[in-house]
Amino acid sequence: MSASSPLRLGIAGLGTVGVGLLRITRKHAKLIEERVGRPVTVSAVSARNRAKDRGIELSGYDWEDDPVQLATRDDIDVYVELMGGSDGPAKASVEAAIAAGKHVVTANKALLAHHGQELAEAAETTGIVLRFEAAVAGGIPIIKALTEGLAGNEITRVMGVMNGTCNYILTRMYDGELPYEVVFDEADKLGFLEADPQLDVGGIDAGHKLSLLSAIAFGTQVDFNAVELEGIERISIRDIDQAADMGYRIKLLGVTQMTGRGLEQRMSPCLVPARSPLGQLEGGTNMVVVEGDSVGQIVMRGAGAGEGPTASAVMGDVMDIARGLTISTFGKPASALKPAKPAKATVPAAYYLRMELLDKPGALAKVASVLGEAGISINRMRQYGHEETTAPIIIVTHSCTRAAIDEALAGLGATGVVEGDPVAIRIEEV
Repeated sequence: MSASSPLRLGIAGLGTVGVGLLRITRKHAKLIEERVGRPVTVSAVSARNRAKDRGIELSGYDWEDDPVQLATRDDIDVYVELMGGSDGPAKASVEAAIAAGKHVVTANKALLAHHGQELAEAAETTGIVLRFEAAVAGGIPIIKALTEGLAGNEITRVMGVMNGTCNYILTRMYDGELPYEVVFDEADKLGFLEADPQLDVGGIDAGHKLSLLSAIAFGTQVDFNAVELEGIERISIRDIDQAADMGYRIKLLGVTQMTGRGLEQRMSPCLVPARSPLGQLEGGTNMVVVEGDSVGQIVMRGAGAGEGPTASAVMGDVMDIARGLTISTFGKPASALKPAKPAKATVPAAYYLRMELLDKPGALAKVASVLGEAGISINRMRQYGHEETTAPIIIVTHSCTRAAIDEALAGLGATGVVEGDPVAIRIEEV
């Protein structure tokens, strides 16, 4: 095929992103051809329901009910997988496309988080390109930044807000002084939540994305199972208010860094300084912060989802393929990627602790004793109000390890003066 002949796409999945991609191919056909030196066309599409009204004319494209058949058609050069799901038709069709020598572009973070290594090896053995810019942070070109623009750096840390739904919920709680349950229901009615809400609020969706960034940043095999996951379900309006009172905002923050003990990957609620870029991030917007030894700190902010931003990321990958740009899936040959030794959060940090202290003599002394035995010193302590039998206590610790915090949490439960389970949130300096 000549360099000026059309690059022909087969698109599986005609939801928001798939329709957005079709719109871009039509609206910017001339611009795309001028920029890559060849036309980009769509040969065929596939989706679960052929009769559904998607608000766009589809009669100009061949239709395949089976995405595997689409992936192996002779008249497509790039298979674009936008169905989602870590297994099933998505995995089967991507594998079929690779075996047939078709380039693959996907927005499927779950597929790559669970099967990225084997798919990358298969793609590179076959000599085709597997790209996934749209799988992480929507319209933010973070994959391209790590694999190309920042490739000459030793990456020291990557962190960010990578789930717009969680950021919307936490922002809405703060702005509206609303409890988690009310905002969760609101987000559900607005259609912001996945069919399984735990993918969003449990940190799973964002954890998938973090595992992909870790593999690129540190040259390791994708290991989603090693990501420490904690969702936002236990964050209360009290935590939101008290964090703000101390100059912090609460974010579901992903952090990955290579330490002396191994690769740390965690997705959990954190307090960040309110004046920092992450602290000022509002609504459903995403942000990724990359720190490299030569470049210092880079901050990238943008829409993390939606028809236009995500389809834009897909088209960016397609255009790179049209230009003939070949690059290893995770920035270095898949065969050279080694498993990383997983490490729990070993880098010390200050922690925010909230607990309901029973109104008993010596209660506070028992709490201080447990913290001291775990090697934790208290930086600040506040009591907010007083209920009939309990007093809400907030403690900010000096820098300590998560292991020390876990030891203290176990000890607090045995004191007999703490009601319920204390909440511990890491304070991340950014």
